[in-house]
Amino acid sequence: MSENSKGQKYTAESITILEGLSAVRKRPAMYIGSTDHRGLHHLVYEVVDNSIDEAMAGYCSKIVINLHLDNSVTVKDNGRGIPVDMHPKEHRPAVEVVMTVLHAGGKFDNNSYKVSGGLHGVGVSCVNALSETLDVTIRRDGKIWSQRYERGVPVTELQNGGDAEGSGTTIRFRPDEEIFETNQFQYDILRKRFQELAYLNPGLEIDFRDERTQRNDVFKFEGGISQFVNDLNGSNAPIHSVIFDSGDSDNIVVDFGLQYNTSYKEVMLTFANNIRTIEGGTHLQGFKTALTRAINTYIQNSDLPKKLKVKLSGDDVREGLVAVVSVKLPAPQFEGQTKTKLGNSEVAGLVSGLVYDRLNTYFNENPKEVRAIVDKVVDAHRAREAARKAKDLVRRKGALADNALPGKLADCQTKKPEESELFIVEGDSAGGSAKQGRDPRIQAILPLRGKILNVERTRFDKMLGNREIKMIITAMGAGIGQNEEDVELEKLRYHKIVIMTDADVDGAHIRTLLLTFFFRHYPQLIEHGYLYIAQPPLYRVHKGKFEKYITHESELSDFLLERAAGELKVRSLGCSDIAGKLFENEDFEKLMHSINMLRGKTHEAEQIGISADLFHKLLSFPVKLTPEALNNGDLDMLKQFIGERGYEVTTEVFEDDVESRRYVYFENDKGHRTRAGVEFFNSKIFKQSYDTFKEIMDLCGSQSFELELKDGSKVSTESMFALLDTVFAEAHKGINIQRYKGLGEMNPEQLWETTMDPEKRTMLQVSVDDAVQADELFSNLMGDQVEPRREFIERNALAVGELDI
Repeated sequence: MSENSKGQKYTAESITILEGLSAVRKRPAMYIGSTDHRGLHHLVYEVVDNSIDEAMAGYCSKIVINLHLDNSVTVKDNGRGIPVDMHPKEHRPAVEVVMTVLHAGGKFDNNSYKVSGGLHGVGVSCVNALSETLDVTIRRDGKIWSQRYERGVPVTELQNGGDAEGSGTTIRFRPDEEIFETNQFQYDILRKRFQELAYLNPGLEIDFRDERTQRNDVFKFEGGISQFVNDLNGSNAPIHSVIFDSGDSDNIVVDFGLQYNTSYKEVMLTFANNIRTIEGGTHLQGFKTALTRAINTYIQNSDLPKKLKVKLSGDDVREGLVAVVSVKLPAPQFEGQTKTKLGNSEVAGLVSGLVYDRLNTYFNENPKEVRAIVDKVVDAHRAREAARKAKDLVRRKGALADNALPGKLADCQTKKPEESELFIVEGDSAGGSAKQGRDPRIQAILPLRGKILNVERTRFDKMLGNREIKMIITAMGAGIGQNEEDVELEKLRYHKIVIMTDADVDGAHIRTLLLTFFFRHYPQLIEHGYLYIAQPPLYRVHKGKFEKYITHESELSDFLLERAAGELKVRSLGCSDIAGKLFENEDFEKLMHSINMLRGKTHEAEQIGISADLFHKLLSFPVKLTPEALNNGDLDMLKQFIGERGYEVTTEVFEDDVESRRYVYFENDKGHRTRAGVEFFNSKIFKQSYDTFKEIMDLCGSQSFELELKDGSKVSTESMFALLDTVFAEAHKGINIQRYKGLGEMNPEQLWETTMDPEKRTMLQVSVDDAVQADELFSNLMGDQVEPRREFIERNALAVGELDI
């Protein structure tokens, strides 16, 4: 029987019940925030957070997370294991109560867990309710126990699997495709979260594996927050060693680390009970207050040169600062279950007092290091004063209204912001076409010359000296500053600000530079939905008087197949059981779309290491393969079928430190082996492909086709993909397809009709779904450090569909 450090027993009696689980499947967003990718990843966080709670309580030293091919996830820890004894009130095993009852857990009485991230206790029961299947395995008190659930309902009793060594909990769940709009986990999002957790829990090992891509990261940081701060600095040169300290008061533990570097960017990460509080909160407020006060106190009380005796603001002392603040408290008040902001009012004063005392002590004991900090922040103060004067100059010019607007701006006639649109256009040539083609009553055009400054690597005062950026700021009329209150949104002259760049690599770069500028300095525009990206067409298809503009590659494929369906016919040659069939018009188009979809899925299979040849042979197996059949050893038919087609099939049960797994090996006559976990046959890639392939073969009988061309001649093909290639080639004949790369290639009438006409155009509204992910993306791709960019390119190189060199 497990006990905590004070001898209190962690048993079924520790599990407190607050209410039932009934509403979770009806209103999942109330519990996990959304049913898009954010909610999907939140499921993993909820399960992992339970293991982290065990680590914080001192019982868990390793967590293993595994992403499987069927998009299921396994999370295993070596903690105490969820209690399995009978619950005194529910009269069923405690693990079943935890898994099926909302607000049931060992975190409400402050005895089983003094500090916990999952304070609401809805976590794992919500995951269970929103999963197609969930299997829980518990090693506890020398025994192993297991139970399976489907959509939150137990489908087996809690089963005793006999003797087992060690202790811990393993949960494997597969998110319900009926609930989630997207069901593909993103490795990098999860990786970042697990890396943070390892920093915040020194000595805890987190092993993260992705079987879809064979990526694997193991995080273990003995240095904790000090190491976190040091690593966040990356290639930026620090001006002193990391300042780290910790303390506690009233059962609240505060850990903080900080270091200044030679850059101008501020990086501050805050956590409450290991949960990233992306919107900050009272702990961040307390830390900022303490830092500003401590540095000002040192400047005033120390024997420093007169030139350094200045009164610094909070912005001054945070330039070039990298800091991590972590608080652990028994009763955190988060804003919502997704936990983005800490609201405990008592934390601000407690953090402020503790950090101020520790910094005072450090400054007095390390005069050389604090002098480097003072030089840095006073220099920042002077630059900020210069920037303020430049900003005031921009604002004063803006106050002169139209007379002070940039010379290149072709303004609109209306003065109503809600009607006005500002198009920021790449280049004078495109700007000229846009000016001629626009509706001058509501549309303003601001052409930019070349690429604007990368504000991610630039100091604020230098940014304001950039001609192109100054034009944008002046044209918008809302001012600019490094605080939210400096931007006066009510003075914004346009409620649609549209980035319009070429459809080539230079245009994409300029668009990214502009997005970086708006994301860093005008987040309010994005929040209010004022920022847009124009969608000029990629292609112009024309023949005689016929003309069509096409925006996406997929739209071009649809157009070509629709065109082919009106001109071509195809006859399947059938087989002994299925007669040949003629496909024309709608039937022809439907068949070609199915083959095109299957080609896309084949590419996906190739990306996870299964060749097109093997994939199609598995699709042609008479019975849909399932993990259950393969796990039960039902392989004779598969071995014979695949063996006759050039592959030898073997299986292996692999016992690792997470779970027991069965793998299938396919070896061709050249000795090349392909390994696939049996869950691959439950993946969307395989199931959708199998159904589509079977549908095609049931209709056609074989892959032998005869294509009848418009002139009556016939072409024979022996594979569906060869047929598709021939159809596309024929559909291209007789029409001109012009690939647009530059806006200047369109005349004013074409630019208006395709991109600017409010009645016909398509525009993308810029929004931020995940502020943390967006911040990291801009930092990695646009910042000073080269390594994150190189890693990003290496990871995504194989996914590039079209490379513009």
